[in-house]
Amino acid sequence: MGRVKPLVRTKGSEIGLRTEIVQGWQSTVALWQLEAASELLFIGDSGTTEASRPSRRYGVEWTNLYVPTDWLAIDADLAVSHARFRDSDVAGNYIPGAVSCTVNLGLTLDQLGPWFGTLRFRYFGPRHLIEDNSVRSSGSALTNLRLGYKFDKRTQVAMDVYNLFDRRVNDVEYWYESQLSNETFPQADRHIHPSEPRTLRPSILHRF
Repeated sequence: MGRVKPLVRTKGSEIGLRTEIVQGWQSTVALWQLEAASELLFIGDSGTTEASRPSRRYGVEWTNLYVPTDWLAIDADLAVSHARFRDSDVAGNYIPGAVSCTVNLGLTLDQLGPWFGTLRFRYFGPRHLIEDNSVRSSGSALTNLRLGYKFDKRTQVAMDVYNLFDRRVNDVEYWYESQLSNETFPQADRHIHPSEPRTLRPSILHRF
């Protein structure tokens, strides 16, 4: 195996605009671009990453925070990106695992007497799993909830509910060759890590 440089040349640029034109609403839009001399790719056979071809990524991010009252805050983030290898290869120019769209939404309640809570939604769009884009992952959407009660300034209890709607989605998806004990030769297949089912986690916080 040839030697690989631990650091590679990367060039990036970004331009953005922030506004508070509406009372209580902060909104930011940013356009960005990133060029790397080498992209790190996951290698399924060894379970590690490996230096690959030069890449170019660019996209737009829209970030919002709206606080209409002292007890309610709403945040919403949207990111869309385009990722490709910069050189020419018969395998294709799509970067495996590059996410093209993400959405994050949040609703936070506080200052309602002793009660507080947060509701969060996260969406990851489909991703290219191999360079020619013939295999793609599915999208995933999860919602988490937190409800809590403050006994005083030092003590509070909370209940977190992860995957509130008990959705069956995959946190991670890869496409590479593997071989089971009953197979005579390796086969390219989809390898996944499913998200956890609905999970409850109670907690107690006390500040000394």
